[in-house]
Amino acid sequence: MDAALLDQAVAFAKATETKQMPRDFSTQEEIFGKLLGPIPSDRAATNGIVLRHGYIVAEWGETQRADPTYSAAKSVLSTILGITVDRGMIKDVRDPVVNYITDGGYDSPHNRRITWEHHARQTSEWEGEMWGKKWDFVGREAFGRGERPPRELKEPGTYYEYNDVRINRLALSLLRLWKKPLPEVFRDEIMNPIGASDTWQYIPYPNAYVDIDGKRMPSVSGGTRWGGGLWINSRDEARFGHLILRNGRWNNRQIVSEDWLKQAVTRGPVGPDYGYLWWLNTEKKAWPDAPATSFAAIGAGSNIIWIDPEHDIVIVWRWHDGNPNELFKRVLAAVKP
Repeated sequence: MDAALLDQAVAFAKATETKQMPRDFSTQEEIFGKLLGPIPSDRAATNGIVLRHGYIVAEWGETQRADPTYSAAKSVLSTILGITVDRGMIKDVRDPVVNYITDGGYDSPHNRRITWEHHARQTSEWEGEMWGKKWDFVGREAFGRGERPPRELKEPGTYYEYNDVRINRLALSLLRLWKKPLPEVFRDEIMNPIGASDTWQYIPYPNAYVDIDGKRMPSVSGGTRWGGGLWINSRDEARFGHLILRNGRWNNRQIVSEDWLKQAVTRGPVGPDYGYLWWLNTEKKAWPDAPATSFAAIGAGSNIIWIDPEHDIVIVWRWHDGNPNELFKRVLAAVKP
């Protein structure tokens, strides 16, 4: 890496803090709707880390502070889904969820057609209510600026909609399969094996508990839209990103299969440039100056874990303002031939 150009990239990042997410989260309910879970009293300033060939080549800000990562948690759920498939707990991601989950959430004629893959592509069109929030995103009090006009349901698999209620339903379905809280699955199957810190938390809503085999267990969310969610530091996110960059392998252990990750970053038949809860760059519209093979976990704030297999790079950038392409462009310019 060219040190001077890398320094310029970091200087740009430091100067580009979000203006949309106040340090005290005071606009949270205005943006997303009535909270269901906790939210911190404040957050770190913009911070980040760049890995090349597994080495830290740049780092700025409070990268060891565990903050909400919002919908970057969806890519964590994708990885847990992959491990579930790898273990044979789900025979085929294209199987209907109702073949496995019998809690009533998939009993209607419409919901019976939903597959695990539909959930992962955000094309499930699941109809129902989760923890007091309805699938339709109608109502400013419940959904803030994210409310939308009423519309007719489409056939599962035919229509893309970014919808946290449906992802929360996926998380509950995974909990019922594992019969173990997903934060414990994440810890035991991913975070401990990759040497992550113990500072992260995956916080459920206080009302998001179910009985499984006589035990009361929490069901987590796919983000921090309504509070809670995955609170994690940038260094731990970089480790997670490096695991994915290494095709699911850490040292001598295959944590999630390479086959799953190939599927997970393959664009679906409908919707935007999107895989299994990963954002893609196939058309080079998201990040024009980055390789088409790059992809990312993205959350509000803005929070991003960007993975570039072509250059063997992971970038975590938290609480930034604007299109991260501008940082990627600068970091890539620092890569020596």
